[in-house]
Amino acid sequence: MAKHSAPQKKMAATEQATVIAAHGRHYLVQAKELKLHCVTRGKKSDVAVGDRVEYQLTSANQGVIEGIVPRSSLLYRSDQYKSKMLAANLTQLIIVVATEPSFSDDLVSRALVASESSGIQAHIVLNKIDVTASLSKARERVALYARLGYPVHEVSVTAAPEATRTTMLSLVQGQSTILIGQSGMGKSSLINLLIPDAEIATREISAALDTGKHTTTFTRLFQMEDYGGNPSYVIDSPGFQEFGLHHLSEGMLERAFPEFLPHLGGCKFYNCHHHTEPGCTILAALDRGEIAGMRHDLFKQLVHEAAQTIGY
Repeated sequence: MAKHSAPQKKMAATEQATVIAAHGRHYLVQAKELKLHCVTRGKKSDVAVGDRVEYQLTSANQGVIEGIVPRSSLLYRSDQYKSKMLAANLTQLIIVVATEPSFSDDLVSRALVASESSGIQAHIVLNKIDVTASLSKARERVALYARLGYPVHEVSVTAAPEATRTTMLSLVQGQSTILIGQSGMGKSSLINLLIPDAEIATREISAALDTGKHTTTFTRLFQMEDYGGNPSYVIDSPGFQEFGLHHLSEGMLERAFPEFLPHLGGCKFYNCHHHTEPGCTILAALDRGEIAGMRHDLFKQLVHEAAQTIGY
């Protein structure tokens, strides 16, 4: 007598959506016209804002994330103990600085190193150019980055909001952009210029993720209207004072400084660390003024930090 096999349980179909905010293991995803509150299976949480994910519905407005679509890029920072994913599938990074309060060159340079190592185009926006007393000094400081090939854009949200909005729109159209900057640089004002209902959307996201008043402590993605058929994504991140890069090896770091690239491979010793070794082409370029001392000091500091984690 033939045995009848047990009927196979049919798996629910998966759909794709974009992660627009994250808080712990809770995610808000944009699925077509619907926003869903999703969680991941198990305790592991390796989903980032900007990720395209596959999910299954569990109720009308909730779901479970089953997988992550392969990323084109991932931006994250790390210290000696843990890493923090900032956003996935980015095409560019905009670092917002201002004439006042004074910005941190260390933070700017670290963000630029992160962008280089992730293959993401970086721009610098100098805000508050109407504060003329501090303008010349700020211009002098950002000129270093302009000489390295990073585009610098001058704006004033307060004095010229329309011109500023035009400049920012031209930068973000058709791109997936994250804005980062220290507190007080005017990043939130730029976001509000680009996305007029950003504050309302942020409150809605905060309520959906049950984060209460902590609306500035999570990263969130806003989709703008299409330009020429291409969606534009703008990602706002919390202001932070530190940008650790402990996950980058020495080899990755030296290639993330564009001014080092013409000189790599020419050192006397194949395993040159570019610190004090004789016959080092990086040190020779430093002596000639082709590499800024501040940048070389940062390279040495980042290598030191990475060694604390990687152990070499």
